[in-house]
Amino acid sequence: MTDPSSRMLDLLSLLQVRRDWSGLVLAERLGVTTRTVRRDVDRLRELGYRIRTLKGPDGGYRLEAGSELPPLRFDDDQAVAIAIALQNSPQTGVEVTEAADRALATIRQLLPHRLRTRIDRLTFTTIDGADYADPTVIETISTAVAESMVLRFDYATGNGGGDDGSAEEDSDSPRASDSPRAAASGCPASAGTSAAPPRRVEPHDLIARSGRWYLVAWDLDADDWRIFRADRMSPRSPTGPRFQLRDVPGGDAATFIEARFKGSESEDRWPCTGTIDVDAPAAEVAPWFRDAHVDALTVDSCRVTLGSWSWTGLLAHVLRLDVPFRIQGPVELLEAARALEVRLGRSAEDPPASVDERPNR
Repeated sequence: MTDPSSRMLDLLSLLQVRRDWSGLVLAERLGVTTRTVRRDVDRLRELGYRIRTLKGPDGGYRLEAGSELPPLRFDDDQAVAIAIALQNSPQTGVEVTEAADRALATIRQLLPHRLRTRIDRLTFTTIDGADYADPTVIETISTAVAESMVLRFDYATGNGGGDDGSAEEDSDSPRASDSPRAAASGCPASAGTSAAPPRRVEPHDLIARSGRWYLVAWDLDADDWRIFRADRMSPRSPTGPRFQLRDVPGGDAATFIEARFKGSESEDRWPCTGTIDVDAPAAEVAPWFRDAHVDALTVDSCRVTLGSWSWTGLLAHVLRLDVPFRIQGPVELLEAARALEVRLGRSAEDPPASVDERPNR
């Protein structure tokens, strides 16, 4: 018979991976009698685990959530996954780095040597984000979303947009109007509005994207959909009354977020899309474009279909390749290229004389 302590851990591991177990099946899996299973279940209950006894011909057991955190058991892969997640906490966009470091140190002390060695080898450097969201703010927003409760909060709009290049203070999500020349380029433009705090919104979903957290909500004062950065929110209490969920533009909050970051109102697409033939192999070109379509034409050339907030911005993406290319369309992209040619030509003219080079008067 196996060691009781080891057997109890095996029993706990089984209970964690499935909702209901019959006593007979557990006994067979552990190689013991059903009476031994009952005794081990009682010992786990003494340690703080809430294990419910199920009625039936064979009896059964169900592991339920408890009021306290009892000892946990992880297999090797779970332990490694937890270590990676905790070390990568700065990338979550939530200010939990110190707590994550303490949690990792606690787990590491309890691991056997083989696992501790594996985790110690998993060392890597993470770049801290500049704008962390408070964990309590994330929890408050999530609760309001889950319970469909009106949320009130103060909101810091920043100084003319965030790192995302936003022209809309509410959301920091880029729009086609972000570029000063967007209107001239022929792309659709729309401007955001800002309102003084406190804001009153119906929160629909909380989205984690590229190290930042965004709330998709119906703004009760603006009577329109808005996107708010969680790191700029200071929720007020209590929350408001319950509300009925609305249909989010685009079908869901994730699509809505991606659409706004591409300068669209609701569709997950770029407002300006063009096709260009590039004199470089497709395998070398593809890594430069995250969401473009790259099709090989020959061994040394390919066709790229990509989008951007403006026609000039689209050209800028291609120019960074520093290889010959030919524009296939549309006409707006060709016109933008001719206008850019003029601008670049003017910028290459002889610069004005510096102060030191000017003749004395």
